[in-house]
Amino acid sequence: MMRAMQMLLEMLAGLIAMLAAAALSQFGVDLHAPRHSEREIQRVQDCKDAPAATITVAAAPGDC
Repeated sequence: MMRAMQMLLEMLAGLIAMLAAAALSQFGVDLHAPRHSEREIQRVQDCKDAPAATITVAAAPGDC
C-alpha cells in the first residue's frame, strides 16, 4: 500500500511539473534554455603564395 501511495505522489508531482512548464511556455519562459558555448577559436594558415600586404574586403548584402 505504501509503494502505491509513493508512486501516486510521484505521478502527481510529474503531472504538476508538466503543467507548470506548459503554462510558463505560454509566456515564453524556457526551462531548458541552451547554454552559451564558449567561442570557437580556429587557427588559419597564411597563404605562402600571396603577398602579405593583400587585404580583401567583402561587402555585406544590402538586405541585412
